[in-house]
Amino acid sequence: MYPLVASLAAIIALLFFQGQRSAIRRNGKRLPRPPGTLPLAGNGIWFLQPRHKLLDWFVHCERLVGFSTFEISVPSLPPGIVINDPANVEHVLKNNDIFIKGEFFRIRSWDLFGSGIINADGELWKTQRKAGLRFFSNANLKTFIEDVLPPILADTEESLDDASRRGNVIDLQTVLLDLTTRLMGNMAYDMDMPASLPFSKSFDFASGATGERFQNPFWKLKEFLLGASLRRAVLDVKTFGNRIVFEASQKREDKGGMSKKDTVENSDLLQNNLINSLLDHIDDQQVVADAAMNYLSAGIDTTAQSLTWTLYLLMRHPDAQEKILSELRSTFVGAEDELSLSFDTVQTSYLPYTAAVFNESLRFYPPVPIELKESTVETTFPDGTWLPKGSVVMWATWAMGRSKTTWGDDADEFRPERWLVAGDEGEPLTVKTMSAFAFPVFNGGPRACLGKKMAELLGVRVLASLIWKYDFAEVYDKETTPGETPKERRSQNSLTLPMEGGLPCYIRRRDSRARESL
Repeated sequence: MYPLVASLAAIIALLFFQGQRSAIRRNGKRLPRPPGTLPLAGNGIWFLQPRHKLLDWFVHCERLVGFSTFEISVPSLPPGIVINDPANVEHVLKNNDIFIKGEFFRIRSWDLFGSGIINADGELWKTQRKAGLRFFSNANLKTFIEDVLPPILADTEESLDDASRRGNVIDLQTVLLDLTTRLMGNMAYDMDMPASLPFSKSFDFASGATGERFQNPFWKLKEFLLGASLRRAVLDVKTFGNRIVFEASQKREDKGGMSKKDTVENSDLLQNNLINSLLDHIDDQQVVADAAMNYLSAGIDTTAQSLTWTLYLLMRHPDAQEKILSELRSTFVGAEDELSLSFDTVQTSYLPYTAAVFNESLRFYPPVPIELKESTVETTFPDGTWLPKGSVVMWATWAMGRSKTTWGDDADEFRPERWLVAGDEGEPLTVKTMSAFAFPVFNGGPRACLGKKMAELLGVRVLASLIWKYDFAEVYDKETTPGETPKERRSQNSLTLPMEGGLPCYIRRRDSRARESL
């Protein structure tokens, strides 16, 4: 028993000492450490906290140091830095060969994401990205907005109408997740894929458990003892990914096979979907299955969560709701129940205020709140920070979105107007374009998010439709007394940003008089 305890203590000591011997320097000197850094444990205590507290810690650090780079040390984490300066973020995102996902990331996410694009580097990443580029073409996005979305959104509205008639509480996050899951399933894989499928619950559980691995240095020990549920969930996800590939391959065989030339030239939606694009570019079917699940998770979770947080903010800022309605009334003059929301009319230039609301929500609640890369060679940042090979670079998109240096003293205020630019006299408002490195919600450089345009179009389209037709009222927890400002809702542990406990609310259908009276 004693040798086992001594060995365990030695392993823990080595983990806690790791990062204390860092060679990271700026102008020959060690970088500053964040407040509360402890001997041996470094900043590890914060990484053991629930994720919402860790995010608040990143904001606190950014408020103290601004754009200054600081060093962190966390048990089991290689020596690393946290960057806030957009110039440093640009250095990372533009040098895709120097800063990669790396072994630290892959070890923790391999069982869930495998060889998919979330984990991939080098040629494997390029191949999957090329397949994705073809899928996210303008022609496909137009089909997505005008043909695929309307009937699925109509089903969503039917469930909202039912809740309105009955006076039932409905979890808006679940409703929106079902919407985006069905959208991605139909568009990318030619499958009706409701969020109620067992796969969805398994993926949600596995994503949360995988996210905890990046905070808990003892995750292997925990999962050795208590990891049976996670292993079952990962198996469910893998099985579903293989099913997607098998069914797509069968359809291709039934059609007599489709060449890459056929897939590109034929405008039929089925032949232009993502799974066929992946099969055209990748020979290994397990890699195709991994890639399919990676794109699926990136497409459904982040978009549903972004819409959830946006509607949550609109419930707490009814003046912004009224401004959306005003924009819709002035844009679609004479519209009563249905709006003519085509591919052209959901562009940001057509509905700038609605787009600004979506951007402002992304600023507060980025779908991926923390990013992490690993350096393949030694490198020097624009601010003079020298980083040795194998070091980790982190930036918290969550904290950067709340930076007073970037956004001004009102950074904590929900103010969509910050995104609007007034044109010359008689010219319409336009939406401000922020640098992808100051506002890295969709990443930037070679790894810029392929689904950015789709997310923006879908965000404006769904928000416009739902706000035009419904009034949402948040259900507060029992601890909130009448007249009291309710607590800010927070995210649960995950790789992305799901709202803890969902978003329960009441719904009332607006009629034309209600829209005019607001």
